[in-house]
Amino acid sequence: MFDDPKFPLKAAAFVGILLATWILTRVNRLVFAKVREKRSGLYLVFFQRIFGASIIIGGILLAFSVFGGLSTVWQTLLGGTAIVSAVLVFAAQDVIKDILAGLMITVYKPFEIGNRIELEDGTCGIVKDITMRHVVLQLMDTQRVVIPNSRLNTMTLRNYSYHDENRAAPFSFHVAYGTDVEKAMRVIRQAIIASPYTIPGKQTDHGPDYAPIYFMAYEDSSLRLATTVYYAPSTPSETAISDVNQRVDHALQDSGIEIPFNYVNVVQRKAEG
Repeated sequence: MFDDPKFPLKAAAFVGILLATWILTRVNRLVFAKVREKRSGLYLVFFQRIFGASIIIGGILLAFSVFGGLSTVWQTLLGGTAIVSAVLVFAAQDVIKDILAGLMITVYKPFEIGNRIELEDGTCGIVKDITMRHVVLQLMDTQRVVIPNSRLNTMTLRNYSYHDENRAAPFSFHVAYGTDVEKAMRVIRQAIIASPYTIPGKQTDHGPDYAPIYFMAYEDSSLRLATTVYYAPSTPSETAISDVNQRVDHALQDSGIEIPFNYVNVVQRKAEG
């Protein structure tokens, strides 16, 4: 190969093809970044990875095809050695399954980037990325879990953001008997509005607004007030719920409104003697 008088030309072509491949991968990334500024979707992320991988594989094969000897050896290995071919096909089965499963996910869209999903095994997180082979979930503690596309495609999952721009959580608050209920309702509503994680998600005749506070029931030792709190799909449920509970707890205490708790009176009788 090195004795070939055309070797310097072939070497230059080899380097040029690899350089062009690198440039095309950058262009592919920039084009999809521009498209994603105007449109969003799981399929854009997936196909960016597909096109990127195709460019790299095609560039490498084209670069090595410049050297006829190497291409001949490659064809001999694939075409003439049954064992090597069988091993390569067996090894590629999982890769092909994951790619096809990823394609099915992007077509039927059981979730999108930024959706919060819960898998059948209890794993719950926000979808951060999809590649040719796996989906990346960010858990509550910010750790990331990588799940193969083929496995995820066969799972039953719950999508808390499915076809809904906002997410919601129900809340119940208990106050003592004798409390000024209207005052307690105002205090709770103001605390919810003050949270940086809540949004006016309830649709009314005047546009979106925060949900009202309702007087729901007389409990054994308290009055139960309830409402629904809305927050953005990108906000972790735990963060929004914790912040609202803390704000309401502090607001009720600052307003002198008692938060009751169950207690038991124990009466001890003196033995008659």
